Amino acid sequence: MHERKGFWDKNASRYDRFMRKDRAAYELIRPVVKAKTVLEVTTGTGLIAKSIVNAAAHIEATDASAKMILETRRDNQSAKLHFSVQDMFRLPYAQKSFEVVIASNALHIVPHPEKALQEIRRVLKDDGVLIAPTFTHAGNSISGKAKAFFMSMAGFPLHSRWTSEEYLRFLRQNGWAVRKSAVLKASFPLTYAKCTKSEEPDVVL
Repeated sequence: MHERKGFWDKNASRYDRFMRKDRAAYELIRPVVKAKTVLEVTTGTGLIAKSIVNAAAHIEATDASAKMILETRRDNQSAKLHFSVQDMFRLPYAQKSFEVVIASNALHIVPHPEKALQEIRRVLKDDGVLIAPTFTHAGNSISGKAKAFFMSMAGFPLHSRWTSEEYLRFLRQNGWAVRKSAVLKASFPLTYAKCTKSEEPDVVL
């Protein structure tokens, strides 16, 4: 955990330049959070939270990196958006506190992502929605594998190298019903997943 926070602390000032290419997910997220209470884990510099805050009722946006959260606060002008340093494995919120939880580009960079999903389940209302867009670059193409290799060499904390199909299967195996999914063009192929706790047939966009 300490090594992971160190990597993000060191790269906080450059994070926006990398993540701005991933705006394709924002338009899918915005209608889901309309008038809802939202938690975002691993918010980074808050690009998603700031993009959707006008639609949401309130957003708690968290990250384990203190320097990332410092970056988020530089231009936050919304009273509906609160940033704080938190560990996604031990969130300080009561059970069933949020209507939507966003975990964008998070589950592949942490060890034991199934434990992160357990904590997300705890704070999400029973009829709530998990939105979990995640890079799924490792097995999709030769160029994807090459990018994953160079990211690893640069110290990027890549713990899970899922294909899109493997990622969606991982979510289902951990008690989530994938309501909608799509592979979006971004810095890497980005698998968008909208999930709930209950079990019903999937819808692929």
